[in-house]
Amino acid sequence: MEASGRERPDGQRPGVPDGLTQPLPADRQGSIQEIDYDAHHYINADRQLVSSSLVDPAEAGREVVRGKPIRKRCSLYLPAGYEAAPADARCDVLYLLHGVGGDHREWLDGSGQTGGRPLLAAILDRLIAAGDIPPTIVVFPNGRSAVDWTDRSFNTEGTNMLGFYYFDYELRHDLIPFIDARYRTKAAAASGVPGGDGQGGRSHRALAGLSMGGMQALNLGLGGFRHDSAVFAGGASRYGNGLVPTVPAPGMTDLFSAVGAFSNAPTSSGGQRLGASIRAAGFAVRQLMLVCGDEDLLVQSSFEEALDGLEEAAGERLGSLLREIVPGGKHDFGVWTYAAYRFLLAAFGTSGSTGA
Repeated sequence: MEASGRERPDGQRPGVPDGLTQPLPADRQGSIQEIDYDAHHYINADRQLVSSSLVDPAEAGREVVRGKPIRKRCSLYLPAGYEAAPADARCDVLYLLHGVGGDHREWLDGSGQTGGRPLLAAILDRLIAAGDIPPTIVVFPNGRSAVDWTDRSFNTEGTNMLGFYYFDYELRHDLIPFIDARYRTKAAAASGVPGGDGQGGRSHRALAGLSMGGMQALNLGLGGFRHDSAVFAGGASRYGNGLVPTVPAPGMTDLFSAVGAFSNAPTSSGGQRLGASIRAAGFAVRQLMLVCGDEDLLVQSSFEEALDGLEEAAGERLGSLLREIVPGGKHDFGVWTYAAYRFLLAAFGTSGSTGA
């Protein structure tokens, strides 16, 4: 296991290199699309889990029922030249999750603009063009697996909030198969079947998120606890927001070999729990990255708790653990865009491309 911390000795705040923030000419830019798909796994108005799969109610921690799919939307970045590339030219895929008040547009809109282009898209263009990462598709989902998935309000008693803690079923059974079937992904090819079974292509998939999405990457990606409102689940919230832990999520390390959490939200599970889940699942996590600003008082404790005991509990199932405290960093895109840049290099970077 390799573990490393990173903090600038001069106390200056690190950032994305200036050379990566300027847009390329239009013919060398990737395309940004919005696409709709059917979600067969979601929380309905009665707080039941609608599922077209054989999900055990004990695992879900609630009643599981059949129901009609809901139509959801995600944003998508396709690398430059994707449409004209040969049929055997395939891409790695990053699933990048938003925060509690965001949606599928948050990463693209919130990172800012450079020359009229979303900053994160410009960074992706540059990294791919320079050969620092291979051609990569980035999927920006809406992380609320709920019938009211468009509701962005902070309501801990709402089904829109509960949907954050059940997004793993939608991701596993609906969104990933949709992406692998519709686009030329390395993961689908490696799995050996149309759409992919996940396990063969896990080294070509990565999962990361900011704030609430960082919690999802840890709790749902690695295997922490789901949460619900104390009004429905009982007990008292230690976070002061009305949410309490309920049942453990099984994790998705069979689907992803690289996971990143940027300013992970307060309901993130502790490191001992996350590490134990990694060890028990039987799939090595090749790359795990946690990043937080040193002035982000909202989530500093959850960042530290998620790391506490993680390495020891995960054992040999954890490859590289990168943890970075950003000097002067707050709960904002100054940290998150930089973290995404670093994570892209850590997850998919070619030899010698580390972002150091």
